[in-house]
Amino acid sequence: METLSVIGPDIAKNVFQVHGVGEAGVAVERRVLRRSQMMAWFGALDPCLIGIEACATAHYWARELRSLGHEVCLIPPQYVKPYVKRNKTDAADAEAVAEAVTRPSMRFVGIKSKDQQAMLVLHRSRDLLVRQRTMLSNALRGHMAEFGIVEKLGLAGTMRLADVVGDREDARLPDLARDALALIIEQLRAAIERIAAVKPEIMRWHKGNPVSQLLAGIPDIGPVTATAIAATVPDASAFQSGR
Repeated sequence: METLSVIGPDIAKNVFQVHGVGEAGVAVERRVLRRSQMMAWFGALDPCLIGIEACATAHYWARELRSLGHEVCLIPPQYVKPYVKRNKTDAADAEAVAEAVTRPSMRFVGIKSKDQQAMLVLHRSRDLLVRQRTMLSNALRGHMAEFGIVEKLGLAGTMRLADVVGDREDARLPDLARDALALIIEQLRAAIERIAAVKPEIMRWHKGNPVSQLLAGIPDIGPVTATAIAATVPDASAFQSGR
């Protein structure tokens, strides 16, 4: 078989379509690989250029294939789409990736490290908890308003409503509603505690990351925003401007 110079894998969860191009620019390899076969097959190849569409698990595969000595580039999905020649299939997508990665004007996505992805998981977990806190707070406020019990906006006001629920001497709230709202408050307090527990981990990562500390020197950017940017953008030079 002719030596492969460019490969465009269409990555997925378990089944991967591979499109390989030889040094003459002609397709010489089209095959399907199972997940368990990926590293062994790519490890047997001479180093070549590999393009991967920047989607779920792309950063993981980019790191793994780089460790085998290959040059790996991640391509934004919207930049791959124009190169799909036929109806959208795994084989057509793999061929489009292999062609897109060789374009001189193509823009690529920086490959995130394990450390950066771990921080993003922490941020996304925190965001989920914050959304849950908001949902629970809004639910509590809405239900309490049905009994004419209203407080100022903000977490402090929400917790004052929680105190009313916990006060069985307050006759404004029927016991049936009080017992139901106690379940919401229990979840609300748990979400608040978990959000607070995440903050020290963010601060620890921030103090050990020079880029995050540099970003925090910008007015109105604190450690939370700085760590999010540092984890999301592996290579700021890929952008043409600060915007």
